[in-house]
Amino acid sequence: MVKIIGAGLAGCEAALTLANKNIKVELFEAKPTKRSPAHHMDDFCELVCSNSLKTQDIYTAHGLLKKELEILDSQILKLAKECRIPAGGALAVDRDLFAKKVTVAIKSHPNIIVTNKVVDTIDRLDNCIVATGPLTLGNLANELSLKFDGNLSFFDAAAPIVSEDSIDFNSAFIANRYGKGDELSSKDGDYVNCPLEKEEYLNFINELTKADRVLPKEFETTPIKDIPVYEGCIPVEVMASRGVDTLRFGPLKPVGFTNPHTGKRPYAVVQLRKENANGTMYNMVGFQTSLKFNEQKRIFSLIPALKNAEFLRYGVMHRNTYINAPKILNADFSLKKNPTVFIAGQLSGVEGYVESIASGLVAALYLFGKINNNKTFKFPTTTMLGALSNYITVPNSDFQPMNSNFGLLPQLQTKKENKDKKLRRKLQVDLAILDMQKFSKKIK
Repeated sequence: MVKIIGAGLAGCEAALTLANKNIKVELFEAKPTKRSPAHHMDDFCELVCSNSLKTQDIYTAHGLLKKELEILDSQILKLAKECRIPAGGALAVDRDLFAKKVTVAIKSHPNIIVTNKVVDTIDRLDNCIVATGPLTLGNLANELSLKFDGNLSFFDAAAPIVSEDSIDFNSAFIANRYGKGDELSSKDGDYVNCPLEKEEYLNFINELTKADRVLPKEFETTPIKDIPVYEGCIPVEVMASRGVDTLRFGPLKPVGFTNPHTGKRPYAVVQLRKENANGTMYNMVGFQTSLKFNEQKRIFSLIPALKNAEFLRYGVMHRNTYINAPKILNADFSLKKNPTVFIAGQLSGVEGYVESIASGLVAALYLFGKINNNKTFKFPTTTMLGALSNYITVPNSDFQPMNSNFGLLPQLQTKKENKDKKLRRKLQVDLAILDMQKFSKKIK
């Protein structure tokens, strides 16, 4: 029987993948016996940061990764699509519904046993996948720290959520950038856009850069000034401190919009995305933050459309623990010191929700191959999944968590193809999909 520790995105993907291959699985989950400081429900696959699973456009890195997961029959991605809410071309989900569906799928599967238990050690475990997530705590965290020289931690940041009925639509407007969407998009658009004119923007930036930040919690002992924050999830106040126009060229970029109230392009735009299917809650896109709660209320209310905003949840910072994967893992995500134990999820050094799902699938397939007559294989590095797996297991003197991006894929053969970005992207995507389709047939 395979043991899987952790019922998050990676652990549940691994459990369902193996169970569907008729492998008996025991899935260990600490909840409800014990919760991490960031968890609030007993269901599995709780999306703590509540961001969408990003775009489905296959000509983007995250869209390509999803396509590859579809080819490999990802079970968690299937369930996510059953819980979709409109968000332009993004795969956003109703978090509560998603967690419930995953929990039911796991608990009702005849090949899965769920054990509610805090696992304190991985010693003497064989055929095991450790997917305890970025908030691994307690004795297990201490053991991992001792076992894995180079075990590190950094801090992610989550964005605030506001109530839909507190948004001032005399200022805000509904639209998708450039009017783009997909089959689930509403006629008018899926995002609420909060415009700022130049003076409003400059005042906002001024207040944001001098605001008070929150101190770390007890389990986050690194002084706030020394927190190494992952580049892909920078707090909005940190971005603002890098230059007055940084946000206007980032999450507040106004391109692709015309303000219907003025007939002109705004100076800057704050976007809000639906947080639930009912559209009663909206997430402030790109507004991950470490500001104190009263400062968030004061400063974010300077945005005209949010002057009366009701904050249903304030942004928070939380710890993310990960191993120095290139030093610790084999190419198949197993431990160099114990090849029957595999690491998956953000603990392995992948960054992002879809990447966590992907790592759980990868670990499960590799473990299944090991159980199945020690069958060996390697994901093609021309695929996003293969390139990401390759990144976290190949020697790297300055290893940091990584999400999917086209920079991971190998360059094409000719100079012409590499110079033409649109052509290069299309060729890379077409090759990745073709190679993943071929690969999926080999491992069945």
